[in-house]
Amino acid sequence: MRIEKHEEVLKEVLDEINAALKDKNGLKIHQRRLAFSISLGAVNLVEIHFHKLDVMKEGSRIDHRWFKKWKDKILEHLGNQITSPINSIKHIDKIIEIAIKIEEKRDDIAYGAPVEEKILQEKINLFFELKDIVKC
Repeated sequence: MRIEKHEEVLKEVLDEINAALKDKNGLKIHQRRLAFSISLGAVNLVEIHFHKLDVMKEGSRIDHRWFKKWKDKILEHLGNQITSPINSIKHIDKIIEIAIKIEEKRDDIAYGAPVEEKILQEKINLFFELKDIVKC
């Protein structure tokens, strides 16, 4: 996917997060949309970052489910999508660490019972932390 498409997706994700944050009824009613959006946004942030570094292989994609695996496997999957050694990517360990935290309990939040607003706010904070690291 071209960087412009990733940026369009990122804009949608930011719109959903901002709508949830501004909603006087709180974050809970946005729970499922936030779970999906933040996960989607994290993947797109990583892909935009790789595109901006000009290391993303043409036609490559990152799957959010990769961030549910062991770190070595994540590095292997990501390394297969880029033209440079994965360890040459600045802050890659922190990027992976945050993406893993975003994916933790994603399916439970998306498909399960209501969770505390605190948990949703933590996911939002992780997303913005990742956004700051990759400078998108």
